[in-house]
Amino acid sequence: MVAHGLVHTYELSIPIFVSIWLAEFEVIGVAGVEFGVTQATLGLIVTAGYGLFGVGALPGGVLVDRLGSRRLIAACLFGMGGSFLLLGVAPDLVVVTLALLLWGLAASVYHPAGLTLISKGVTERGTGFAYHGVAGNVGIGLGPLLTALLLLVFDWTAVAAVLAVPALVAGLYALRAEFDETAASDGMGTDGGVDARTEGGVDSLAEFVTESRRLFAGAFVVVFVVVMANGLYYRGVLTFLPNLLEGLPGFDPVPLSAFVPGVESGRTLNPERYFYAGLLLVGIGGQYLGGKLTDRFPPEYGIAAVFALLAVLALAFLPVAALGFGPLLVFGALFGATLFTAQPLYQATVADYTPAGTRGLSYGYTYLGSFGVGALGGAVAGAVLTYADPGTLFVVLAGFAAVASTLAVYLIRRD
Repeated sequence: MVAHGLVHTYELSIPIFVSIWLAEFEVIGVAGVEFGVTQATLGLIVTAGYGLFGVGALPGGVLVDRLGSRRLIAACLFGMGGSFLLLGVAPDLVVVTLALLLWGLAASVYHPAGLTLISKGVTERGTGFAYHGVAGNVGIGLGPLLTALLLLVFDWTAVAAVLAVPALVAGLYALRAEFDETAASDGMGTDGGVDARTEGGVDSLAEFVTESRRLFAGAFVVVFVVVMANGLYYRGVLTFLPNLLEGLPGFDPVPLSAFVPGVESGRTLNPERYFYAGLLLVGIGGQYLGGKLTDRFPPEYGIAAVFALLAVLALAFLPVAALGFGPLLVFGALFGATLFTAQPLYQATVADYTPAGTRGLSYGYTYLGSFGVGALGGAVAGAVLTYADPGTLFVVLAGFAAVASTLAVYLIRRD
């Protein structure tokens, strides 16, 4: 839970920094060639880090099945802390890019490691996913909120360095933690014998190919497309959300000196950062609800309903925003809760459609789809906002959600 909260603290603090980088950097130099910094440019840079966050989940999942969860979670924590220390001394966007790539590499092993630990080590799996999801959303909400508060008094580089400290401390604790990682996995096959795949994992490239083919020969391929659609929607809506909110009524910057006399006149309170953090924090309830629903109903039904609602909410976002700050505040709470209800549902669906022995590999593919392919949502959003408009972006997002809902209906009919 601690590691999950920190992974998402860093992940969702990055969009707040994006709005600052857009204002601070005018060009990025690569191999002697300079490029102008636009939403499309930053979308590609952020996508590189987020993409590695997802792509690295696949080899991370293989390592989990061989090495266990604890050591990989510890390595993840130290790597994330180191990447934000590097971000704290970044003089330009090239170093920012390197820091984001390091963060993506380190964070990529977390979800296969953490979710494998829950699915094989916790008897009440749905409740375990629920509490685990709540911890993630505490980081998702409080991380950006803490970042926004720190930015009131510190430069963004100092804030990045401060954020590195909790991961380094948690990493030291993770090195000392001891527990049974397979407490909820009895290792028995359907014929009463031992199922080798509850113990084995992947030992070679040939076995990796064999187990991958086994996974994708069944309904897991449909689940994989669902999580890709979720990732594209999730990253597409969140990467530039603070920037999107800046131009809406009620989101004008407020001089901090209006609240705290004597504060430097150039510092402002930016309402969009707090709206963004609040929307993410509301997701705690959605994560808990989604986890509990998996203990009561087949998760495919929840996925179909939640993504259908997300499609409607995407289309309604700008019309509701035009009504004013109050209606958008209520809408944002519903949107945040719904967005995160989906995650425990598809996590449980992966467990239902995969064998225990390659669960790490399964979750590796899951987060390759959700955070790897899904990272392209940031690049898509940046390109659409640069060359089209926000209305077009939300139509595209609704399309991603509609695909996920339709595939969940297919799984229900197939069963």
